[in-house]
Amino acid sequence: MNNKDFIQNLPKAELHIHIEGSLEPELMFELARRHAVNIPYTSIDDLKAAYNFTCLQDFLDIYYAGADVLRTKQDFYELTYAYLERVSQDKVRHVEVFFDPQTHTDRGIAFATVIEGISEALVQGEKDFGISYHIIMCFLRHLSEDAAFDTLKQALPYKQLILGVGLDSSEKGNPPAKFQKVFAAAKRVGFLAVAHAGEEGTHENIADAIALLNIDRIDHGNSITNSQSLQQEVKDKQLALTMCPLSNLKLQVSENLDNYPAKQLHDEGLIITINSDDPAYFGGYINDNYLALDNALKLSKRDLADFAINSFKGSFLSEDRKAALIDEVERYYNEQG
Repeated sequence: MNNKDFIQNLPKAELHIHIEGSLEPELMFELARRHAVNIPYTSIDDLKAAYNFTCLQDFLDIYYAGADVLRTKQDFYELTYAYLERVSQDKVRHVEVFFDPQTHTDRGIAFATVIEGISEALVQGEKDFGISYHIIMCFLRHLSEDAAFDTLKQALPYKQLILGVGLDSSEKGNPPAKFQKVFAAAKRVGFLAVAHAGEEGTHENIADAIALLNIDRIDHGNSITNSQSLQQEVKDKQLALTMCPLSNLKLQVSENLDNYPAKQLHDEGLIITINSDDPAYFGGYINDNYLALDNALKLSKRDLADFAINSFKGSFLSEDRKAALIDEVERYYNEQG
């Protein structure tokens, strides 16, 4: 079996997926027509041509414009269900989905509309595709900590639906320290915590996210390669990194994937996972990311299986569920490796 076929049927989890970033152009235009929303693109081809990002901010400008078509609970349901239907084809067994409530509440969409649409789709997706899930609510770091506190307050009535909080959007100029108090408050009421760090920022942002935000997992984390001591700390604490190769390539975090650090860091004992980030915008879902990394680094089937195992190790699943899914990967590797 070649690696492409091996990846196709390899059981895996996705731990770094922004549900708004799975909004495919076709659905964006359909929702724009449904709600008579003017979007600054004349056609699907025109929109796709705009996906020529040179930095994170270029992407975010289009990302936020696209999100404006999401208006009703049904819209969020359709968005989420379409993602699950797509990744079921990639043998995804578990997802930990990010959503950005402030992107919607700041334009007058009720928090309940967003979370109920997403969660109902995830419940249905688990029934239809066997994909288990957790939901992580992200604070937008280009906004204020006071705004994040307001979002945390809005989330509390839905705490049974939301496992953790995260931190995303523009990393430059918005360090972890800016959100230390709101993360502490979220932790006090029982949320887990993750944060984007070291994507376009330095390794100090990773260290600060660990020390100041008390995170349970690191999103991206590319710049960890600049600090051996930080690598050792992350290894000792068994904090997983959710790396996103095609996203990093598209946003020019990485010039190419030939020297992408995922395998090197894995070989040094860190828990590295492979994810899609915003697949509708970055040219690929999770299997596309595995394939791109395999093509660049000439990975072995053992490497690929290890990344899949790491996706379950790094998840927030119960230990029993983790063990069962890891065993499933090992059985698959022993049969097909």
